Amino acid sequence: MLTQTTTRVLEPSDLDAALAVLDREPVVNAFVTARVRVAGLDPWRLGGEMWGWYEDGMLRSLCYAGANLVPICATDRAVRGFADRARRAGRRCSSIVGPAEPTARLWQLLEPSWGPARDVRANQPLMVTDRLPAHVVPDPYVRRIRKDEMDTIMPACVAMFTEEVGVSPLAGDGGLLYQARVAELVGSGRSFARLDDDGKVIFKAEIGAATPEACQIQGVWVAPEHRGKGLAAPGMAAVVRYALADVAPVVSLYVNDFNTPARAAYRRVGFEEIGAFMSVLF
Repeated sequence: MLTQTTTRVLEPSDLDAALAVLDREPVVNAFVTARVRVAGLDPWRLGGEMWGWYEDGMLRSLCYAGANLVPICATDRAVRGFADRARRAGRRCSSIVGPAEPTARLWQLLEPSWGPARDVRANQPLMVTDRLPAHVVPDPYVRRIRKDEMDTIMPACVAMFTEEVGVSPLAGDGGLLYQARVAELVGSGRSFARLDDDGKVIFKAEIGAATPEACQIQGVWVAPEHRGKGLAAPGMAAVVRYALADVAPVVSLYVNDFNTPARAAYRRVGFEEIGAFMSVLF
C-alpha cells in the first residue's frame, strides 16, 4: 500500500494538532512546547516556522525552524522530508538541536550543503528528576534575581554563554536579543543566583523552558574562582526546589557528555539520565 506523505508550514489553525504531537514527549519537547503554548504557530510571534510532516493526512512529526532547527517526534521519513525543505530554504539557524538519533540523521543529510559545523556535540545526556534530593541540602543563599539586578546577573550570563557555546552572545546585534531573553527570565521569576558579599554572582541557573508538565534548567554556571568548592550541587538543589514548588512536576536538563563534574553534581542532586540530545553549532 502506498502512503501519501508531505511537509508544509503549519498555520495558526493547526495549533491543536501540533500540540498533540508535542505532548507525546513532554520532557523532550519542553523547549518547543513552551514557545508554542505562548506564541502559537504564527511565525512572527513564534520566532520561526513550524514544519509539519504528514502521512495519509495525519500530522506525525514536527520541525521547528527558527534560530534553532529542532526535529520533534521525527520518524526517519520525516527527517528526510525536513532535510529536503531545509536544503531548499538554506541555512538560517545558528544550531541544530534535538534528540540525538533524529538530529544525527538530519545533520548527516544536511552536512554536504550546510557544513562544516563549528562544533558537533553528538552526545548530551538528557537528565530528569521529579523530587527533592535526599542527601543534598539546598543552598539557602540561592534566590530569585530581581528585575533591578539585571546589571548584576548579565555579566555572569554572558560568561556562561561564551564558555559553553564558544562565541559571545553580544556579537551581531550587540546582545540585544540575548539581553531581552535574560530580562524575560528575570521578569518571570525563573533566574536564580547566589551572590558573594560584594554582590558578584558565584552560582547561577535559569529555568528556561516551562510547561505545565515539565521544565528545563539551563545556564548553570559557577564562577571560575569558586569551582571545586562544592557550590554546584547545593545550588542546583535550591533551583530544583523552586522548580518543583512553582513551575512543573518534572525538572530536566541536558549536559555535554564530557562535562564530568557537572554530570556528577546533577546525579548527586537526583537527576537520572533518560536519553540524549545532540547539538550542531554553526
